[in-house]
Amino acid sequence: MEEVTDIVNNMAVASQKKNRIRVSNTKKPLFFFVNLAKRYMQQYNDVELSALGMAIANVVTVAEILKNNGFAVEKKIMTSTVSIKDDSRGRSVPKAKMEITLGKSEKFDELMVAVDEETEAAEAQVQS
Repeated sequence: MEEVTDIVNNMAVASQKKNRIRVSNTKKPLFFFVNLAKRYMQQYNDVELSALGMAIANVVTVAEILKNNGFAVEKKIMTSTVSIKDDSRGRSVPKAKMEITLGKSEKFDELMVAVDEETEAAEAQVQS
């Protein structure tokens, strides 16, 4: 029986998308998610941003920052409702969910080179 549980757990981990970022509204600053999304797009060509409830405003903001700065193009937006078990109330509570899939823009690579050069210049200035 333990083997079956291990197999199911391994399948669940494998089925999770490697290019998905779950955006929260409290755990990290917005630009953490913006920079992480840029790195994911470098690695996977696109990124899926997802959020529940109050974090939806943050996921939209992250997507808009990436699009307005020329890094990303919008591929897909999905909204849904999911049931989340609320232990304090002892029942399921519906939560809004949003998933935004972004792809690299045509000028993504040249913008990333410029960002990396700026970072290196700032680091060199701090060290001197």
